[in-house]
Amino acid sequence: MSFTNLGLSEDAVHSAQRLRYLEPTPIQAQAIPVIVSGQDLIGSAQTGTGKTAAFVLPIVSKLQHHRHTRCLILEPTRELAAQVREACDDFTAFTNLRTSLLHGGVKYEGQERELRQRPDIVIATPGRLLDHLEKRAVRLDQIEVLVLDEADRMLDMGFMPDVRRIINQCATERQTLLFSATIPPRLADLIGWAMKTPLTIEIGRRSNPAETVQQALYPVAMTQKDELLLALLDRTNYESVIIFSRTKVGADIIGNALQAKGHKVEVIHSDRSQGARTKALELFRGGEVEVLVATDIAARGLDIEGVSHVINYDVPENPEDYVHRIGRTGRANRTGDALTIFTAPEQQSVTAIEYLINKPIPRVKLDNFNYTYTTLLQDTAADGRRTRRRRR
Repeated sequence: MSFTNLGLSEDAVHSAQRLRYLEPTPIQAQAIPVIVSGQDLIGSAQTGTGKTAAFVLPIVSKLQHHRHTRCLILEPTRELAAQVREACDDFTAFTNLRTSLLHGGVKYEGQERELRQRPDIVIATPGRLLDHLEKRAVRLDQIEVLVLDEADRMLDMGFMPDVRRIINQCATERQTLLFSATIPPRLADLIGWAMKTPLTIEIGRRSNPAETVQQALYPVAMTQKDELLLALLDRTNYESVIIFSRTKVGADIIGNALQAKGHKVEVIHSDRSQGARTKALELFRGGEVEVLVATDIAARGLDIEGVSHVINYDVPENPEDYVHRIGRTGRANRTGDALTIFTAPEQQSVTAIEYLINKPIPRVKLDNFNYTYTTLLQDTAADGRRTRRRRR
């Protein structure tokens, strides 16, 4: 199958070809014809499978020519919104469609100038969009396509009241597309209220990490977490690595400790300015820094090529977040490694993760590491596969 068989316009097909999209991924092959037909859609697929193109390409095909604001794409974080705006700009290259990006952390003036150009596609986070709606800088009563991306994440972040306020201002006769890793009961309520007989497409089990990611658990005493992290970095042959911390303070502490040891590192979390977050991602994507320390703000959807390793310094409390975190590696059928450091108080969270993914994760010990005894080390195999010196 090729993109020419999916009902897309010539401009949309040309943009895909220009970006070297050779053939559609499963989520693209199934979702694009449904979206082109105008039916509401609930979509789910493993991370890194081309979900953004699955909804942007048919939207570009449907809108075709510049008129006024007809599509709204809601995203939970600034980084995801910026990434989707970049994709929209790529896919509209052969059209005169205009896009606008609305998120917090930056001044209003530039966004207001874009809105005065009547952008066809608005990509926004809920809070900043509501600010512009209150100023009457944008109107949604002519929206033809509404996209709720990473909907469960918006629910987790407490955005649902804002999302409902926004939907209430959208045109009643519209197409609604919802993409979500899970469908908790409160999200099912939103679906019933906002969507009309949606078709559901699910590619693979939502709880399954990509098969290209090799997972391992590294049990350790609480007092040795930092020491083990440094040893893993020193002995792992990584190209680039994302280290996840459960808290913002923890991310800063890890970043400072790694810098003190000579690592090139950047840190992103919600307390950092938007400029600092954008610069950190640019430096990491460009290979100027090799380590990115982040909270779960970076766990959803961010498409960064070449991440060879993910290290969970803390086990996430929500097991679904584990799947999203390790999905930052092993993308687009490439291989990757996901290493999780865990201590005795985190055993229950580990159990929940293994229940979710329906398989045990191997427990391993780092060779020649002077472990302080903990009961977690019982029945844990020594691991010689990850002790190669990393490339400098």
